[in-house]
This record gives sequence, C-alpha cells and structure tokens, in this order.
Amino acid sequence: MSLVFPHTFIPWFRAVAPYIHAYRGKTFVVGMAGELIAAGKLNNFVQDLAILHAMGIKLVLVHGFRPQVNEQLAAKGHASRYSHGLRITDAITLDCAQEAAGQLRFEIEAAFSQGLPNTPMANATVRVVSGNFLTARPVGIVDGVDFMHSGVVRRVDGATIRRAIDIGALVLLSPFGFSPTGEAFNLTMEDVATATAVALQADKLLFMTETPGIAEDRNDPDSPIDTELALADAKRLLATLAPPTQPTDLAFYLQHCVKACEAGVERSHILPFGVDGAILQEIFTHDGIGTMVVDEKLESLHEATADDVGGILQLIEPFERDGTLVRRERTEIERDIANYTIIEHDGVIFGCAALYPYPEARTGEMAALTISPQVQGQGDGERILKRIEQRARAQGLESIFVLTTRTMHWFIKRGFAPVDPDWLPEARKRKYNWDRRSQVLVKKLG
Repeated sequence: MSLVFPHTFIPWFRAVAPYIHAYRGKTFVVGMAGELIAAGKLNNFVQDLAILHAMGIKLVLVHGFRPQVNEQLAAKGHASRYSHGLRITDAITLDCAQEAAGQLRFEIEAAFSQGLPNTPMANATVRVVSGNFLTARPVGIVDGVDFMHSGVVRRVDGATIRRAIDIGALVLLSPFGFSPTGEAFNLTMEDVATATAVALQADKLLFMTETPGIAEDRNDPDSPIDTELALADAKRLLATLAPPTQPTDLAFYLQHCVKACEAGVERSHILPFGVDGAILQEIFTHDGIGTMVVDEKLESLHEATADDVGGILQLIEPFERDGTLVRRERTEIERDIANYTIIEHDGVIFGCAALYPYPEARTGEMAALTISPQVQGQGDGERILKRIEQRARAQGLESIFVLTTRTMHWFIKRGFAPVDPDWLPEARKRKYNWDRRSQVLVKKLG
C-alpha cells in the first residue's frame, strides 16, 4: 500500500477544488483518435473519464478508428485511399469500418465496466449509451473524386443526447451516420465531435490526438506549445496553412477547434494522448497541457462583485494563516467588495487587491494584494498594481500606500518608498497595529 503524504496531497487537492466546483454540471465532448486505442492507452484514458464523470461532468465520447480500419483493409489486401484529407469509402472499406467500429465500441464499453479494487474504476458506475443520433449526407464528388460512402454530419439529435447525459449516462458515438433512406456513411471523428459539441453548445470540445498541440514557433515543432490561442489568432494562423491531408498536419485539428468556437462552443482543446493523464492535467491545472482555442483570452482583470467574495476568501486564507496578511472576516470583505480588483482565469480567482481611499489626505491604501502561488512570477501582481493605480488616479488621489511585513522589496522595486508610520492619514494611523510593526511604503502617482 502506497503512502499518502498530507503535506503534499492536501494543498494539491485544495488547489484542484475550484475546478471541481467550476465544472460540475458542465458538458464536455471528447474526440478520441483511434491511434490512442492502437497505442494501448484506452484503459488509463477511460479511468480518467470515469473520474470526470464522478465529479459531475456530463460526457459525450466520440471515438475514431483510422488505424483500425487500415488494419482491417490490409488484412483483406485492400489499399487505404485518401483525398483532400478524407478517406474514400468504397463498399469493402465501409464493411471494414463497420467491423472496426463494432469491435471498438465493445472494447470501450468493456473498459467502462471495469471495477477492480485498488484502481480508479473501483466503485465507478458509468452507464454507456449509444444510438443512431447522427443523420449524414454523402461527401459526393469533389474535384472529380467520388468519395462514395464517405459522408459528413447533416444533423445531430442533440435533444436526445442531452436527455441521456442529464440522467448521468455517458454517450458514446461512432463516426457513422445514416441518411433518411437508411444508407450508412463513414464519417470522421473530428466532424462528429465538432458537430455534437455545437449541437449541445458544450462547454468544452477536447481532441485527444497524436500531436502535442500548436507550437509557439510554427516553423519549429519542437518549440514550446502555445497553451492558449485566441480565436482571432487561430483563424489568422489557419489562413496561412495549407489544407491538411493527415492528422499530424498543423491545421488538421485546429480547423475543427475554430469551427466549434465560431459556433458557440466556449473552448476547444488539442491534447496529446501520449502524455498520461493529459485530460486531467488540462482541466484541473492553471496552465494545462496542449493548446486551447478560446473566443477571447480567459484571463480577466476586473473589479469584484458580491459573487467573488467566496473566491477571494479562498485565495487569501492561506496567507492570513501564515501571517503574511492581516485576517479579514467575510462580513468585512462583503462590505468592502466594491474596493476589490481581481484577476481570474477560467472562472477561478488567482489574484486580488483592495483600494481604500483617504480623500482628505489625497492618498489611498492598497490592501490584501495576493497572488496565488500557482501563478506567481507571471506578472499578475504588476497587472493588479497598475489597475489599483488607475482606480486611485480616477478618484483624484495623488499617492497610494501599503503596509507590509514580508514583501517590502517587491514594492520598492515598483516605485514605492519607505516612510515612517506617522506619515499615515490620521484615520489609518488610529488603526495601525504597532505590535505587528508593518513597514509603510508610499508611491506617488504621476
């Protein structure tokens, strides 16, 4: 039996809690490349999905089967044929695709039925629902190429899928659709996942792929991954890329992420299935993994409202406990909430500060400046300081001051100068704690 160390586990679990709260009841559509299954990673990935399901996230899983169909075709001595990045599906290929889809659905359902002790699936109850939720139409003839039984999604029965996930089932979709006449069409996982996410107006569309994401240096695939792309930037990048012909092409998944975000899906992700636990890392950590496409930058700096009181308390509590900050009661923060500026990312507050003006002395106190340890060193402190300075100038104040016992050098490097506590406005001097012996630092506002 492995040991759990409270000094590491407890802070980690508390850090994850805001994401658990934020995503409970949300809808995620997950597109799983067939290569993930071929690489032998299905069981671990299903365990991760079961954890998300247990946390109240509503899941739709769309599986791909490109390598499995190719394997079936090779066994029959039939060549795989592609054009314009799509498979050409003749009668033999359609038969192979149906066989592969049936086998994969069996494997996936079996994986969700595991319950071995001492595994993440112990006590898990995930009911998998499949069905004819997709209506399709043929790709037809494109540039003289007849795609035969290859199709594209015409319609997704979002209402029925929604009813299934609302009662706690996980919906599993294969890349097959049917015409009103009952004809079967071979679809792509990416098309099905994107159309389903749009139909459900899902909170996230996540592609588990063989690629690590979009590199910051587009000409160097080994450069660091761009973890967040604004939709406008993603569209500009897409316009410079050649039409994709295979999944490893930069535009292959990016085009679907852009399409989903343009149609109302809040966030689309390209994640590497080669990293164990990638989907958990993306959802439950600040920086995540892979690339996320969003309609706008998720990080937001703004004045706080009553809805932010709980998040502020959660942020500052550890710093109050170790003596870095003076303790503030919830009622005090609720009363003064209009004084607070916060910085949040994806609905989680990672920084805050309050401005208490003393108009008679033409100055104001910046109090409770706090940045989460998870994001320290990324410039959020400076961003909040600048916003507080802007608020102070707007109120006609000529300076701001802080009281600190531990972060004096941080403020001095940003233009503050130490002064004697007697400098404080009379109203603030009466509340000064002489036992705490806080340093008083002042910054003049130009």
